[in-house]
Amino acid sequence: MTTARENEILTRVGPGTPMGALMRQYWVPVARSDEVQADGDPVRLMALGEQLIAFRDTAGRIGVMDHRCPHRCASLFFGRNEEHGLRCIYHGWKYDVEGNCVDMPNLPPHQDFKSKVKAKAYKAVERYGVIWIYMGERAAAPPFPDFELNDLEPENTLVRIIQQEYNWLQGLENDLDTSHFGFLHLGGIDPATMTKGETLYYLASDRAPQFHIEDTPLGLMYGAYRPADAANTHWRLAHFIAPFWCIPPAAMLADQIMMKGYIPMDDTHTLVITIQRAGIGRTVQQSRLASGAPIPGLGTPFPTPEQYRPNTTDWFGRWRLVNEAGNDFLIDRAAQRTGGVFSGIMGLAIQDTAIAGTMGPIMDRTFENLAPSDAMIARMRRKLLRLIEALEKDKTAKLPGVDDPSVYRGHRAGNFIAANGQPFREAYEEAMRRHANAAPRWAAE
Repeated sequence: MTTARENEILTRVGPGTPMGALMRQYWVPVARSDEVQADGDPVRLMALGEQLIAFRDTAGRIGVMDHRCPHRCASLFFGRNEEHGLRCIYHGWKYDVEGNCVDMPNLPPHQDFKSKVKAKAYKAVERYGVIWIYMGERAAAPPFPDFELNDLEPENTLVRIIQQEYNWLQGLENDLDTSHFGFLHLGGIDPATMTKGETLYYLASDRAPQFHIEDTPLGLMYGAYRPADAANTHWRLAHFIAPFWCIPPAAMLADQIMMKGYIPMDDTHTLVITIQRAGIGRTVQQSRLASGAPIPGLGTPFPTPEQYRPNTTDWFGRWRLVNEAGNDFLIDRAAQRTGGVFSGIMGLAIQDTAIAGTMGPIMDRTFENLAPSDAMIARMRRKLLRLIEALEKDKTAKLPGVDDPSVYRGHRAGNFIAANGQPFREAYEEAMRRHANAAPRWAAE
């Protein structure tokens, strides 16, 4: 059982919190690159409970800094982005992308002290069309992870962002809870209408999988397994990667290159950022999606594309779905009653967003009763608490993946078939060598 104190530690991410300190050891994605234009309007960002602004200077460089001008704390969101810097409209002080003050025009030259003033700015890089920042205390940022995504050309990379209006951990735990798939997403499907050999067939025909869980150098992985036929086992494999990443089994292991992050804006708002190889689809059933044909028991092609509310410039004004708590996620009770859509909610991502949102802005985990099917969630919480404890004892503690970017290689998720009786680790290693040309790296424990 997760105690009230542990729940507080796991869910709070602002400056000075234990979980916030852990997350600040890692590179944090905060926005799409195309949200910030050269000499364009500054953009408000929320990251780990901090109010930030992003701007791109005349040369195309990205700056991400505290929104308050170090002079009198006026918001730099209202600043003029001009001539390689951002100028505060209050007294004209100007800052470059590294936060250096480069101009104090309201002072005579003999009183100028711009060399001593610096805005709080974070190191920023761009990868896969996404802006990342390092918010930790190191003088030099850690190396950027060697995700398998690094092998993709920009035109072969798809970035998708959704804002969830509740705590980050609820969304992550939903993705690590594989047994919900057969109900929330596939509860209306009759396996008899499916073609044997399709992944959805296996998930719909056996909604009570068994589990195998392993520690990895970056966190944890599970394999949910069920019979494929008399001689083979269907594996549905996913990763938890510290501190806020997962790789869900959204396609066949042979096809899928993906990272999915639950990035806290603050304690009650989350950016879900999915970066993946383009063209593989978003779910485990590629052939049905490609045809666009309705899937019996789902009513519409699966998943329904998300629709977004217009962006605004407020702190939480980006990437908000039309389906939200205020309209009950547009649940269709008629479809729910007739079995057309088991949940009555259209779209995989919207179903996930809705159900975790029903738990409240910050879930009270003392109220839950975990079952054996929740073993991955329980172990993930323990893993995070141990990492937090280690960091609190030693600020230089070795954390998964922070200083060794190569360890991210060999981590891929997805669905695959293996012979009955083949040990999980052996089956995964074989599938990775065959499909990803990579051998997994395992924890020593």
